[in-house]
Amino acid sequence: MKRTKRAGVGGTPATVALAAAGIEFELRSYPHDPRAPSFGLEAAEALGVPPDRAFKTLMADAAGRLVVGIVPVDRQLDLKALARAVGVARATMAELAAAERATGYVAGGISPIGQRRTHQTVLDESALEHEHILVSGGRRGLDLELAPAALIAATGATTAAISRA
Repeated sequence: MKRTKRAGVGGTPATVALAAAGIEFELRSYPHDPRAPSFGLEAAEALGVPPDRAFKTLMADAAGRLVVGIVPVDRQLDLKALARAVGVARATMAELAAAERATGYVAGGISPIGQRRTHQTVLDESALEHEHILVSGGRRGLDLELAPAALIAATGATTAAISRA
């Protein structure tokens, strides 16, 4: 895997943050179709990876604060499991505008890395089954391939079973 470490590569806050932290990653780009029914599944197919290796970043409201859940693109975020993982009674999906404001990214391109504000982050434990996973690079059509441990280091994430079929 090609390792990229130059600051500013890809031109997103995510790539800048990874480069500044010295975290190895590979940029993976593809032609994005804004009409795709699922941007995550589109990315997995376009990049030739199984959907369980491509992860989507979702924002939830957990007792009045935004938290990040990262799950495989072919699965759903289990809000009850996420709530347990962050120590609250209930979580709901965040409003789109709130997620975009808090992260600095546009929906469909929200990266768990380099967000405008730091949010508690939970990575689905299935990520640990893979040597490398893909997450959004901060814009539609751009993913980052990196080791799950690198993602955890970059985001301060914890892991838990937070996805469901």
